Amino acid sequence: MFKYTPENQMDLFDFRTGFETRLNPENRWVKLSQIIDWDKIAGLYAKNFPSNRGAGTIDARIVIGALIIKHIEGKDDRGTIEAIQENPYMQYFLGLNEFSHRPLFDPSLFVHIRKRFGQEAFDKLNQSIIREANKEVGKEDKKERSQDEGENGGTPANKGKLQLDATACEADISYPTDLGLLNDAREKSEELIDTLYKKLELEKKPRTYRRIARKKFLNLSKNKRNSRKQIRKGLREQLGFVGRNIKSIDRLLEEHPDALGLFKKKGRYKYWLVIQHLYRQQKEMYDQKSHSTGNRIASIHQPHIRPIVRGKKKNKVEFGPKINVSLDNGYARIDQFSFEAFNESVYLKDQVEAYKRLHGYYPELVQTDNIYMTRENRKYLKEKSIRHTGKALGRRPKKEHINRAQAQKLKRERAERNHIEGKFGQGKRKYGLGTILARLEKTQQSWVAASFFVMNIIRMSTELFWLILEWIIFNQKPTQNQLKWIRVEGEKLFLEV
Repeated sequence: MFKYTPENQMDLFDFRTGFETRLNPENRWVKLSQIIDWDKIAGLYAKNFPSNRGAGTIDARIVIGALIIKHIEGKDDRGTIEAIQENPYMQYFLGLNEFSHRPLFDPSLFVHIRKRFGQEAFDKLNQSIIREANKEVGKEDKKERSQDEGENGGTPANKGKLQLDATACEADISYPTDLGLLNDAREKSEELIDTLYKKLELEKKPRTYRRIARKKFLNLSKNKRNSRKQIRKGLREQLGFVGRNIKSIDRLLEEHPDALGLFKKKGRYKYWLVIQHLYRQQKEMYDQKSHSTGNRIASIHQPHIRPIVRGKKKNKVEFGPKINVSLDNGYARIDQFSFEAFNESVYLKDQVEAYKRLHGYYPELVQTDNIYMTRENRKYLKEKSIRHTGKALGRRPKKEHINRAQAQKLKRERAERNHIEGKFGQGKRKYGLGTILARLEKTQQSWVAASFFVMNIIRMSTELFWLILEWIIFNQKPTQNQLKWIRVEGEKLFLEV
């Protein structure tokens, strides 16, 4: 039977909702609000406001809660504010007492939040989450550890597993090519010339040949394939256009020294420095017929981004920060963050010592890939009586000398290292690690740290769900409503994680 509701049948103010009664206590945002230690988060956020002067700030729970919603839902800044306006459960999660259809704050505030709440603050929160998650394990093993300490002369025995790996997080930039970068520099330099011409009220604008330059660039960029001769000719032409613009701007600044103050507004001076540096790099590579140079710029809008050679099948080179991460009982921490490429094996000792400072004892097992297993790291792990999953040096033993049980255990432990690979995939697919939309160094660092913080919160909420489920099963016979709740909530948690 066909059904249809005419569009003019119901007025907006006649629409009834069930929110006048009460919210559902089993909603995911309600339960998540009860798990998070809001007081600790607010204390860390308050350290960014050393002075009591000035206007009052927005409530810390609203600010940090909105950041958590943003990464869980995978929305941009504006989309997050709009979702909070429409969802009463999200507003309850932020600590509001009543529903409001007005935006809580302007979306641009997210930029200032990311500047204030950096990686160090998020790392402290992650440490508190890891301690809380291991509290029950610590209670169960407390008696066993005290016995081990007595046997080892007061030294705590090694406990737990530590998984280590590194990855690169893609920044939101177009794939950099020499021709494309020079075109961006040319367009930006033309914009700077227009600004000086307008502000200084000059009679004659310096020539830029922008139409000819644009036409020559498009003729090359539209082709599917270009020969080396065509590309080199295009680079020479674009270098000429950019070099002419740089000379014109230098001449204007010499004739009008006060104009330098105009460049310090809206980031113009930073663009001016980047354009000059990019021109020198491209001119050097063109003259030397080379394709590499030190600290190569990959984007004039984000000059701190560097190419990270990863050697992956999909992308051999990635453009974004490289992070070194440790996974402890399913909870992740960022140990090293850098926009420059680095060898992650150098930091194995620091990561193991960080585990020791957090728990009070060394891990019993370190699970890594072979890049971490240098001779120096092997010697360090042996001194600390820490096992590892690296391949043994030297020749492989004969089959008759292999202990089958130990071989199967080692194979299983090596496979467990894939947990940290899954954590990277989880973050890149759902929580914003795959494409960092922030543009500044500080905000990008905060973006990545917030992604791992949110994943740890989701992990904690999942474990709490299974604790509740275990209590229901082993303490009483579950009712039909409880079984229905377990099934529905389990599907939600699995979909999120």
